[in-house]
This record gives sequence, C-alpha cells and structure tokens, in this order.
Amino acid sequence: MGEHVRAGTLHVWTEQVGEGPDVLLLGGLGDTVESWQFQLDGLADRFRLTAFDNRGAGRTARPEGAVSVEMLADDAAAVLHAYDIPSAHVAGFSGGSVIAQEMALRHPDLVRSLVLQGTWTEMDNYLRTWARFMKWLVEVAPSERAFHEGHFLFTYTPRSYNDGTVDRIIDGVLALPHKQSTEDIHAFIDAFIDHKTTDRLPNLRVPALVLAGSNDLISRPNLCRAVAEKIPGALFEVFEGEAHQPFQEVPDRWNDRVSAFWRSVQQGAA
Repeated sequence: MGEHVRAGTLHVWTEQVGEGPDVLLLGGLGDTVESWQFQLDGLADRFRLTAFDNRGAGRTARPEGAVSVEMLADDAAAVLHAYDIPSAHVAGFSGGSVIAQEMALRHPDLVRSLVLQGTWTEMDNYLRTWARFMKWLVEVAPSERAFHEGHFLFTYTPRSYNDGTVDRIIDGVLALPHKQSTEDIHAFIDAFIDHKTTDRLPNLRVPALVLAGSNDLISRPNLCRAVAEKIPGALFEVFEGEAHQPFQEVPDRWNDRVSAFWRSVQQGAA
C-alpha cells in the first residue's frame, strides 16, 4: 500500500515493499509506481524496493514552473532521506535512467550502484525529434487510448501488440484515476531535451549496469553503449529482440539479471 511522504518541498507518492538491501526505482515519462509492478512483485523476496511518482506524474503534484533533471534527481534523493535510507541501488528506465545518472553525480553517497535501462548521455537529433513528436501527439491524439497506442509503438515490441499485452497495459493506464496533464507531459519532456551528462559521467565511481533492447527505437543500443563507455568500469548488455521496456515484457529475465548484478555489488565483485 502506497503513501505520500514529505520529500523536500513535495508530497511524493511512494510504495515500498520487501526486505533486504535497498533499491530505488525511477520511472520515465508519466510513469507511476505501477510501471514497476513486476519488480515490486518479483524482487521483494530479495530486496527492499522503493518506487515513487515523479513530480507531475500520478499522485505527486508538480509545483508551478519549469522542471529540470537536476530537480528530479534531488527529488529522488529526498525520497531516500524521507525513509532514512543512507544509500541504495538505483535503477531507472528511459527518462528515469537519466535522472539516475544525475542523482549519482549530485548525490554520490546515496547511490550504491546504477542500473540504467534504455538510457542516453544526451539526445541526438533523432531522439530529440521523437521527444518533440510526443509533445504534439498528446495534443492532437483523438483520445487518451489513441495517444497511448501511438506512444507505445516506440515502447513495446510488435509481439506485445499482437498478443494483447499492450491492450492490457493501456487498460491499466486508463483505469488509473490520477492522469498526467498535457502541461505536465510537456514540462517533463522539456527537462530532457537539452540535458547532458556526457562530460560528467567519467567522474562517476559507482558500479553500473547499462541495458539496452536491441529493437529499442527510442534509446537505441548505440546511445546506451555510449553511456557505458563514459562510466568507468560499467557493464553493457543488450536484450536481443526486446524494445524499450524489457523489464515489463520479459520481467523474469530482467529481474534475474539485475538481481545478479546487485548481489555482485553487495559481495564486492562488481
């Protein structure tokens, strides 16, 4: 059962489950704690997992004004402080992976390790164009379902469209009572369009696992590989045949891989 916690100046909606080493889960565009359900269910026997809604998503309100990645990283740090967690393994996907990078740069003592799924150091022209496309798609789509059907073409594999998985995911999203406004979506996207960590990542001294889907059209494998090459000692692996969010499409495989990584960090082997 989730709860709001005071994190800095925000009341942030969080969910915490499990026992063991601490893990902090960071979501991407408009994603709520529910996006991590396979991990909250599948890893709670080995780790204590904390997930939360970013400002302007789900049950965490966005104060007026612009949003920055630095601000979102500080929010993540404030969530750990709210729970008196001295450090955690931090995992993020898509925009959440960029927030995780920034969190490790700004709050290195809080980050035990990084798992970065579908990530980038800075948007290239293709990714920037996609981001701008998302901004106008949310404005012109004839319905909320139509927006997600179009958005998810870049997020999930054709396999999941054809076997009904995407329809079930959309049904779940539509059932959530806390909708992200168009203004909140725009603010979130704007935070990332010109954000860069390229020159700063070599300063990180934290174990990192960078994961890509071979068929990811958003954060393509070459973008993910560039992140791994910038972080000293980082591991880079590709989920063949998968897209932007394999932690949802093949959660058992994903959970096993990140769990093994976290265990190796705990044992001092990574």
